[in-house]
Parts: sequence; structure tokens; C-alpha cells
Amino acid sequence: MQSTGQSIYLCIVMIAENTQVQMRKGILEYCILSIISRGEIYASDIISELKKAQLLVVEGTLYPLLTRLKNNGLLSYIWKESTSGPPRKYYEITAEGLEVLRRLDITWKELVFAVQTSIEGRNNND
Repeated sequence: MQSTGQSIYLCIVMIAENTQVQMRKGILEYCILSIISRGEIYASDIISELKKAQLLVVEGTLYPLLTRLKNNGLLSYIWKESTSGPPRKYYEITAEGLEVLRRLDITWKELVFAVQTSIEGRNNND
């Protein structure tokens, strides 16, 4: 049986982890659009870029997102022959995707300002 202190600690950990997951989910599409805006890219290269940014994503998460972004007209893809197997699907951002990305850039700057302003002067009890 867990003590009250252990239960509270576990509850705090669960709340923090849930919020962290939601924060990451909220910026994932933005990061994907940003990566693809650099030029056409293969899905596994998108995953590599996200891992470099410490946004760990698996194919099972990425492909449904790419499909949704494509269905919304924000991405397109082209098939390219591969020297090491079947043809590969390369994604590129559309004009509509660039406009959405431009708007998300503005929102991101506003959010960064809001968070920085909110935490300014806070006692750091870490």
C-alpha cells in the first residue's frame, strides 16, 4: 500500500507528464511544417530531424499527421525512384502550407513572449 506522500508524488508526476505530452503534441505539426518548408524530404528524414530537436516521434505517429496535413492541402508529395529499393514518397509544402506556417510563426512568437513574461521573476525552487 502506498503512503499519502507517495500517492501525491505519483499524481504530480502524472499531471506533469500529461501536460508535457500535450505541449509536445501541440507543436509537432508546426515543427513538421517547418522542416518540410526547407525543401522536399523523405519521411524517415523528418523523423531524424525531429529526433535532433528532441521531439521523439515514431512512424506510427508521423504518417497519420502527414496524411492529415496533405488532406488539408498543406503538403503534397512526389514519388522518386530509389537506388536501394522501391520508390520513395517525398513531401513538400504547398503555398497554403507556407501561409499556415507563416501564421504559426506569428503565434509561436506570441506564445514565447507570453510564457517568458509569465515566468519572469518567478522564484526558482528546482
